[in-house]
Amino acid sequence: MVNRAPAGGPAAPAVRTVLGDVAPAALGICDAHDHLFLRSPQLPGQELDDAGAAAAELSAFRAAGGAAVIQWTPYGMGRRAAELPRLARESGVRIVAATGLHQAAHYSPELLARVRPDLAGLFVAELTEGIGGTGPRAGMIKVAGGFHGLDRHARHTMAAAAEAQRATGAAIGVHLELGTGALDVLDLLCGTLAVPPDRVILGHLNRSPNLVVHRTAAEAGAYLAFDGPSRAHHATDWRLPEALAALAEAGFGDRILLGGDTTTAGARSVNGGPGMPYLLRRHRERLEIALGADLVTQFLTANPARAFAADWARAPGGSR
Repeated sequence: MVNRAPAGGPAAPAVRTVLGDVAPAALGICDAHDHLFLRSPQLPGQELDDAGAAAAELSAFRAAGGAAVIQWTPYGMGRRAAELPRLARESGVRIVAATGLHQAAHYSPELLARVRPDLAGLFVAELTEGIGGTGPRAGMIKVAGGFHGLDRHARHTMAAAAEAQRATGAAIGVHLELGTGALDVLDLLCGTLAVPPDRVILGHLNRSPNLVVHRTAAEAGAYLAFDGPSRAHHATDWRLPEALAALAEAGFGDRILLGGDTTTAGARSVNGGPGMPYLLRRHRERLEIALGADLVTQFLTANPARAFAADWARAPGGSR
C-alpha cells in the first residue's frame, strides 16, 4: 500500500520499505531491530550471508504472526540489499533496510578513509535514491556509541546522521554498547546536533536495566528499543518485565519498541537458536503475562509504526 497525500495536501508520513513507501498502519506486527544479513570481522565464522537461511527465518517469523522486520545492518557490513526486495515479496514480510555506519572496529581503515569525507551525502543518497545507486532505498539510519562513551568516530558518524536526518526526516537508530551511554547519545544528537528526540531510537537498553536512565531517556522523548532477548551472554531477560512496567506506569508505554537482534548464524532458529520467531513465541507470551496483551501489542504495532515513519516528500528525490 503506497501512502498517498490527499489532493492538494502535503504527503502523509510513511514507512520506507524495500518495496516502497507504506502507510504506518500497514506495518503490522514488527520486529523493530533485527538482521537478515550481517558480516563483521568482530564475528568471524558467524556471518549472516545465506539467502536461503534468511528466507527460512522470515518464513518462521511470518508463521509466528510477524508482518515486518527492520534490518539495522548499515553500510559496509554485508547488507545484501539487492536480495531484500525478493525476500520481502516471497515471504510477505515488509522489510526496512538501513543506511548508516557502525563502530570503527567493524570496518577496514581503507573503507573508513573512503567514506568519511561525505558520510551525510552517502546516507541521504541511500535513503532517497537507493542503496548502491540502483538498489532499494533505506528507511532508517543506523549509528553506534561506545561503552559508556562516544569516541571521535562515533561523534563524526552521528554528526553525519543528524545532517541526513534533517534532509530526509528519517529516524536514527543507535547501537548502545551493552546498553550504555544513552544519555551521552541524547546530549549529542538532540542537544548539540538538534535532532528531534522522537527521531532517535536507542537500541539494546535491555542489556543495561537501569530504570533511571530508561525513564530519563523516555522523558526526553526518544524511543527505547529492548532487543536481543535470549542472548546466552545477557542475563537480563528476567528484568525486562520490570523495566517495561515501570516505563508504562510512568506514562511512557508509547516509547517502547521490541526486537530480536539476530547477529550470528548460530542464533538463527533454522540453526537451532531462538532467531526471529522467538520474539513472538516465548518472549511475547512472557511479557503478556506480566504486562497484558494490549500493551505488548502496542509495543509491536503502533509504536514502531510511529517510530519509523517519516515525511519523505521533503527529501531530495523523496517524491520518486
